[in-house]
Amino acid sequence: MSQDRAFLKSGRNTIIHKDRKYDLVIINSEIHPKIKVTQHGLEPFKEELPKNRRDAKERYLEVVHVTSADVFGEEKQLLFIQALDGREYKIDYSKIGTKLFVRIHQDAYM
Repeated sequence: MSQDRAFLKSGRNTIIHKDRKYDLVIINSEIHPKIKVTQHGLEPFKEELPKNRRDAKERYLEVVHVTSADVFGEEKQLLFIQALDGREYKIDYSKIGTKLFVRIHQDAYM
């Protein structure tokens, strides 16, 4: 990878947020809700997506397309996010619209 990213990927379905300066916007596919990863945890991403990388950087965002070849290369049913708040979150795309869609998987994973 040519430039430093605000996240690392681990295994087949884990994203590790590593830069407090940037929030991550997780996009699993066009049909799934977008999720914003901040230093305080996860929240729905309701804003308009940045048009390009420069626009994203100006808004202190990094867009993570799960399906892109440099991330996982395919849509995921389960995704784990290690956030800067010391928690690992489990995102279960089969449970969209329920309280089980996003939940804390592990507290204090560090």
